[in-house]
Amino acid sequence: MTWVQMWWLGCTLGEDAVPFLEAIGSLDAQRPAPLYQQLQQAVRQAIERRTLKPDDALPPERDLANELSVSRITIRKAFDGLVAEGLLTRRQGAGTFVAARVEKSFSKLTSFSEDMAARGRKATSSWLSRSEGTVTPEESLTLGLSPGAPVYRFHRIRYADGAPMALEYSTVPASCLSGVEAVSTSLYQALSVSGHRPNRALQRLRAVLFSAEQCELLGIAPGAPGLLIERRAFHNGEPVEVTQSYYRGDAYDFVAELNDGPA
Repeated sequence: MTWVQMWWLGCTLGEDAVPFLEAIGSLDAQRPAPLYQQLQQAVRQAIERRTLKPDDALPPERDLANELSVSRITIRKAFDGLVAEGLLTRRQGAGTFVAARVEKSFSKLTSFSEDMAARGRKATSSWLSRSEGTVTPEESLTLGLSPGAPVYRFHRIRYADGAPMALEYSTVPASCLSGVEAVSTSLYQALSVSGHRPNRALQRLRAVLFSAEQCELLGIAPGAPGLLIERRAFHNGEPVEVTQSYYRGDAYDFVAELNDGPA
């Protein structure tokens, strides 16, 4: 019995589960589209129809290649594209899964790394730049710093389980960190070490269309929609961070708890 057949038997235990091969259909070598594109489209449509659900496990590439009579390179190329789109995610030692949308709460002040860890996902970063400079006139106002005051700037791509999720541009007063190299993975962890972790923040969210450069960095289609979060964070009343985060609109849901208390 193959892994895919065993996976099928496992799926039948769930009332709404659909076998993977039934969910994606068959591939046709006579069609003009390459086989890897056919597989991508089939998996993409199965996710959109929710016949493949968030956190569903996909069969191993080797067994799937045998069942579909294609090469492992074809399977890997198809899955690589879907991982880049944020539709699939790879978990080290566990396999490939349908990605679940991330819910980000507006009611709790947490970092990207903490958000991912709370959801069992691994946060990583790709640095675009880490630099030291002086405040711009706009930063001087938002951070309450005098003209010419030193700051550190951190620009990076944020990933969850290897899938690009957001672009993050942060500015921090130099007095809040020991140096620009103090930030390795989590900015808030570095600020905690220096005794300046934010305990209050003001945030603004708005919809945006990603620029061509941003789309290329995130590996998404040109003109894709996104969500911009502008955060100004404070430690004991003193501004310690200004961050602009551009989140993929197809990967994030922002959630806020509302109460009917007095205004």
